[in-house]
Amino acid sequence: MPAQRNSILCPNCRKLISADEPACPYCGLKKPGLHNAAGFIRKLFLTFDPVNVIIYTNVVFYLFALFINPGEIFSSPGGLFDFLSPSNKSLFLLGATGTIPVFQFHRYWTLLSASFLHGSILHIIFNMMAFAQLAPFILREFGLYRFLNIYILSGIAGFIVSLIFGVPFTIGASASLCGLIGAIIYYGKSRGGYYGQAIYKQAMGWVAGLIIFGLLISGINNWAHGGGLLAGFLLALFMGYNDNKQETAWHKLLSAAAVLITAGVLIWAAVYSLAYLFSSPVSL
Repeated sequence: MPAQRNSILCPNCRKLISADEPACPYCGLKKPGLHNAAGFIRKLFLTFDPVNVIIYTNVVFYLFALFINPGEIFSSPGGLFDFLSPSNKSLFLLGATGTIPVFQFHRYWTLLSASFLHGSILHIIFNMMAFAQLAPFILREFGLYRFLNIYILSGIAGFIVSLIFGVPFTIGASASLCGLIGAIIYYGKSRGGYYGQAIYKQAMGWVAGLIIFGLLISGINNWAHGGGLLAGFLLALFMGYNDNKQETAWHKLLSAAAVLITAGVLIWAAVYSLAYLFSSPVSL
C-alpha cells in the first residue's frame, strides 16, 4: 500500500498540492509546506490589526508598571517628561535592560522586553504616535512577516548596541521605531524614482529629528537609536520588500519564532512582577 501523501492548499495561489513539494507546480512558490506551517501568524492577525496589537501591548505594560508600585508614581524629580512615570523598580521587574539588569542580574531576556516599556505618559504617547505613522507603510510595502521581523529584531539589536556602549538602564520602543525608519530609508533608496526619493527624504527627516532630539534632551539612548536604525536598514537589505522579493518561508518562520519568544518573555515578565507584589521587594 503506497504511503499517504499530505495535501495542503498553496498559501500563495490556494491550489491543492502535496505538502512536500519543493515548489508549487502552479505558482512556483518555494517550500509551500514551510509557508503553510508558519501561516498561523497571519491567522493570528487576521482578526486583530498588528499595529493595534503592538500599541495595546505597550499601553498594557505601561499601565501595569504604574500599578506595580503606585506609591512612587509622583515621586520623580518632576517636569513635563516625568509626569506619570513608573518607578525604576517597576520597570526593572517588567524587563528594563542595560548593563545593570543584564550584567549584574543576568536578565538577558530584557533585551527583548525593554522595547515594550516606557518611562512616562509622554514617552509612550510620542512613541506610539510615531509607530502609528510608520508601521502601516512597512506593513504595506514589506508584508506582515517582514514587518514583525524588522520591528522585533531591530529593538533587540538597538539594545545590544547600547549595552556594548555601557548604557546602565534603558527602555522604550524607540530602537524598534528606528528599525522601521532604517527599513524605509533602504526602501526609498532601492526603489528610486520620484516616489522612492520622496520616501527617502521623508525618512531622513525623521533621522534629523531623532539626532536633534537626542542632542537637546538628556537621557535619550542614542546608541539604541543608532543600532536600531542600522539593524532595520540591514534587515530590509537582506529580506527585500514586496516590489522586489516575495516573502519567503524563512521570513515567516523567523517571524513566528520572534512573536512566540516575545509573547513568552512578556508573559514571564508579567508573572514575575505579579509574584513580586506578594513577596519582598527586589533590591536594586
